[in-house]
Amino acid sequence: QVQFVESGGGLVQAGGSLRLSCAASGSTVSNNDMAWYRQALGKQREWVARIMSDGITTYARSLKNRFTISRDNDKNTVYLQINSLKPEDTATYYCHRMFRSSQFPYVSWGQGTQVTVSS
Repeated sequence: QVQFVESGGGLVQAGGSLRLSCAASGSTVSNNDMAWYRQALGKQREWVARIMSDGITTYARSLKNRFTISRDNDKNTVYLQINSLKPEDTATYYCHRMFRSSQFPYVSWGQGTQVTVSS
């Protein structure tokens, strides 16, 4: 059974940093295109960043300079470093394989990790 467990969220002040982790089981992250997503209260889930199986990374245009996605193949874990946090980054963050937004309703999402940024 494929499972992705997110952790590392919390309450931080604007300008702070967090590193989110996504531990995978039943799937090898280095063999898949992996992504981070987020969903703010009352808003649709959105894609944040992805790391392809070949290591190429891509980011949502508005987030590129503050977000960094990486992976540790030995730990089978994907990370998301977020710097210069803003209140608008407040959301639940999820990781999973890369999906199109049209596929979101059919994906079995994990619990996610909550990021709350205070102004």
